[in-house]
Amino acid sequence: MRSTQIRSTFTDFFTSRGHQQVPSGPLIPDDPTLLLANAGMNQFKPYFLGEIPPAFPRATSIQKCARTSDIDNVGRTNRHATFFEMMGNFSFGDYFKEDAIAFAWELLTQGYGLEKDKLWITVYEDDDEAEHLWRRIGVPASRIQRLGMEDNYWSMGVPGPCGPCSEVNYDRGPAFGKEGGPAVDGERYVEIWNLVFMQFQRGEGDKKGNFPILGELASKSIDTGLGLDRLAAILQDAENVCTTDLLLPTMDAVQNLAGREYPGRGEEKVSFQVVAEHARSMAFLIADGVLPAKDGRGYVLRRLMRRAIRHARLLGITGPVLPAATASVITNLGDVWPELAAQATLIEQVVTAEEESFTRTLAQGTRLLDAAITRTRESRSAALPGETAFELADTFGFPLELTVEAARDAGLTVDEDRFAVLLEEQKKRAKAGGKAKTTEALRKMDTYRELAAQLPRTEFLGYDHLTAETTVKGLISEGAVVTTAPEGAEVELVLDRSPFYAEAGGQIGDTGTLRTSDGTLLRITDTRYGLEGFRIHTARVLEGEIRTGDSGEASVDADRRKGLMRSHSATHILHAVVRATLGDHAAQQGSLVEPDRLRFDFAHFSALTPDQLAQIETAVNGHVLDDPEVRAWYADRAEAEAAGAIALFGEKYGDTVRIVDIGDFSRELCGGTHVAHGSQVGTFRLLSESSIGSNLRRVEALTGHDTLRHLDTERRLLNELAGLLGTRPTDTPDALRKRLQALAAAQDQLSKLRAEELRQQAALLGYQAEPSGRGWIVAQRVTGVAPAELRGLAADAVGRIHRGPAVVILGTEHNGKALIVAAISRSLHQEGAEASQILTDAARTVGGGSGGRGPVANAGGRRTEALDQALAIAAAEAGLLLADD
Repeated sequence: MRSTQIRSTFTDFFTSRGHQQVPSGPLIPDDPTLLLANAGMNQFKPYFLGEIPPAFPRATSIQKCARTSDIDNVGRTNRHATFFEMMGNFSFGDYFKEDAIAFAWELLTQGYGLEKDKLWITVYEDDDEAEHLWRRIGVPASRIQRLGMEDNYWSMGVPGPCGPCSEVNYDRGPAFGKEGGPAVDGERYVEIWNLVFMQFQRGEGDKKGNFPILGELASKSIDTGLGLDRLAAILQDAENVCTTDLLLPTMDAVQNLAGREYPGRGEEKVSFQVVAEHARSMAFLIADGVLPAKDGRGYVLRRLMRRAIRHARLLGITGPVLPAATASVITNLGDVWPELAAQATLIEQVVTAEEESFTRTLAQGTRLLDAAITRTRESRSAALPGETAFELADTFGFPLELTVEAARDAGLTVDEDRFAVLLEEQKKRAKAGGKAKTTEALRKMDTYRELAAQLPRTEFLGYDHLTAETTVKGLISEGAVVTTAPEGAEVELVLDRSPFYAEAGGQIGDTGTLRTSDGTLLRITDTRYGLEGFRIHTARVLEGEIRTGDSGEASVDADRRKGLMRSHSATHILHAVVRATLGDHAAQQGSLVEPDRLRFDFAHFSALTPDQLAQIETAVNGHVLDDPEVRAWYADRAEAEAAGAIALFGEKYGDTVRIVDIGDFSRELCGGTHVAHGSQVGTFRLLSESSIGSNLRRVEALTGHDTLRHLDTERRLLNELAGLLGTRPTDTPDALRKRLQALAAAQDQLSKLRAEELRQQAALLGYQAEPSGRGWIVAQRVTGVAPAELRGLAADAVGRIHRGPAVVILGTEHNGKALIVAAISRSLHQEGAEASQILTDAARTVGGGSGGRGPVANAGGRRTEALDQALAIAAAEAGLLLADD
């Protein structure tokens, strides 16, 4: 059974049983506690937590998941992968254990035709009910095993729903491991389906991970996950996930690059699987908007790419590997996951650039490692220091595995224990910072959930109204739910009706005022979402006391909102123009929409030229002047995408979406506020273009009044400059160009005159040399010589003394410092003399130090009054150098 049929069989089974089919969420989740989507339930988390009421009682989905906790097992086991498709069915207070177990058994044995006697079940050690249901359905007690909390219990790590799990495992036979069931061998008895029974409410856990069970949930739920890769391996009789039809075309591409077949065993087997499996992961991550970076999800991608490149090199592939490997993923899976095909150019550009960069890193790391190995050998040590290995990995991105391999080839070991200590220290530092942020975020979320469970969602009126009569339904102060707050307090409000737009889609939140019927006045300083759909108004009480239940009028800052509307519509126009100019790969990666000012981030691989920037600015203004209609309409997600609406990476959309059209050239899913016609944007002006990361560009621009103010400032500066040059504004560039050319010519002439003056001064100094021992000495204070000239003057002067060995010592004062330079003739230097030995005591005399190696040295200090004394001391040292033997 091919993977396409496995997917359709799953979806058809559950939709025919009343489940709503829900498309996969993006790999970038709308959840501050998650780096990447790692389970099918991620997008349903607000339902399970009770943050919002479920849109349907039961659902089914096939979710893209990325999970790098198993990265080291890829290729070493038959079942682990860093990307996988999780097929799931979910119940939100609808059916529970009995139906979930019955559905799983029916689909596996009848839908997929798996042999009943090869299916083993694990249940939580105290879950008698689950074991009873499995036995009633036909599974003998001998194939049901009870496991502990680590294996068969689920929670989200925070107070909320939790419950036991039951896993379905398939016995792949003696060739895959020893007998004894899943409790003994996870390779032979491979887990394919996990059924989570959300049955209890848990409390806050302790440092050891223990937590109290507060009681049963009033509404029990189901969350299940059936791994497509593992089921495909069984149904296709494939040894491992990399030899199923999901990855076999990519494995073929790697074999072609390596020039030999996949061996099926040994270390080369691991490398083949790593390259193929990681290629799929990176293709999906990039398609969903992840780009290589030094931290966060971008680092996850970079680590996968570098690991694949390293294993390709172990296979002897010296040329590019990632472009061909990811292209095979797109060809194989692009029909099922159209975002792969849509972002094919982007994927190719990103993997190509990253592979080229890491190839240079490998070359640099190899040089540094060779030097470290030489130092280790010279020190007669048998082990390369852990600090060296860590620096190579942390600073230069050079993998520990390569360091160990190179050291082994040189007859050395690596102090991996010390490396592990340094790595753990680094992780603890990072975890401490991240944990503080996560803890604060979770604490706030708990407060919001407390209110959200009691209150309906705020009715948003801000598309059509900038004022509204409203009532305060919830009040938060200092992180806690309160009923009153005094004058001067910083508070967060939940209103029943609101004209304030909450920050989303790059557009910052509205500000304004709330005046209650008893005269209390609040300044609204920000509006945002605390939870999905749960609007929070941040405010300061300016006059009076605010209470829950107070009613009054909420008013948005109208001029500020108009500026935001101009910028948001301009952002849509800019996005369309950037894609038309650079290509579809230049998709929006982020934005910031402020009043009459915007920032726009997009994927691209080189700086934009001045001509491209001018072309973009002109095209945006052209669209604005054409005055296209701006229209918002609603549709379901599938209808909107079929109509060509662009969904932005990282944004979360509901089943019904809002689409914003600007003329016939821009159509995006968007919940933001916009102008009614393009001309209301006003003039658009690009300010800057820059790099903000690997393969990521940023432009900043102005609209509306800020553009006019900027243009007025530029006009006044141009007029002032024209006045200074005595010409008309239109002639200013030519006049300035001529003036600069004349200045450059004058400076060139002055430089020539100064050089001639210094040559004459050097000749005079050489003429004034006095005999000393077997040579000649010049020791003088000079004036009118810049520090940069002093060294050259001394060297030139000593070169003009041809009567024997010579030393020239010159001193001057500059900006409150005494400066001394000594130069010795070539013959003295060839004898082994250094100019610096002449200045050691002189430098101490002026309160400083000396430096420089070879025939010229310099010294300096703050004691300008001691300059003449220092010159005399240096002259005496020169005399000793020139003394007759």
